[in-house]
Amino acid sequence: MTPAYSTFFKELAKNNNKAWFHTHKKRYESEVKAPFVELLEQLLSVLISWDDRILPDPKKALFRINRDLRFSKDKSPYNTLMKAGFSPNGKKSIYPGYYLGIDTENIHVGGGLFMIRPPELRKVRAYIAENPQELLGITTNIDFTSNFGKLKGEKAKRLDKDLIAVAAKTDCIFNKQFYAMAEFPLEPFYNSSKLYNEILDHFKAVKPLNTYLNSVFE
Repeated sequence: MTPAYSTFFKELAKNNNKAWFHTHKKRYESEVKAPFVELLEQLLSVLISWDDRILPDPKKALFRINRDLRFSKDKSPYNTLMKAGFSPNGKKSIYPGYYLGIDTENIHVGGGLFMIRPPELRKVRAYIAENPQELLGITTNIDFTSNFGKLKGEKAKRLDKDLIAVAAKTDCIFNKQFYAMAEFPLEPFYNSSKLYNEILDHFKAVKPLNTYLNSVFE
């Protein structure tokens, strides 16, 4: 990533319309999309070695820069960041995966289960009920806490009665999402190979969580 990457998104934030984007599309392709996809290719070479169900095509991991406006009051047509998801069977699959987003100023990196349907949520909670100490060990490990702090996710206010006893061992049983996320500045990584290493270190730290959650679906 270069300063030109951030400059593009700073300008897009002030001119978030189709006419401006069309005029500057070549800049987007060369200064934003191309370096981001190149970074995805580098990361995929490792992620596939961890889980061969992850698709090898970086464009399959890439989210569109166009915003989904169907349910949004904000009708700005474009996202002001690039983002990607690496999960078995694709970025929108039900399986846990890895996430990367880079906006004007910050890098967002993490993994886990972000969107869970009710049937899968019941399976995850049942698995946690049987293996609470393993999850606790993962989320209190120094690699996890130093990179992410704690497990994140929206929590339910109520639980099924048969799960209440598990809450005394870990309140993660209340979660409706199970993910880790870190945010750190982009500027120190301009034109630096250290960006790849930093992202991969975070992926390594969240890998045990993904392994644990993948067990739910086996």
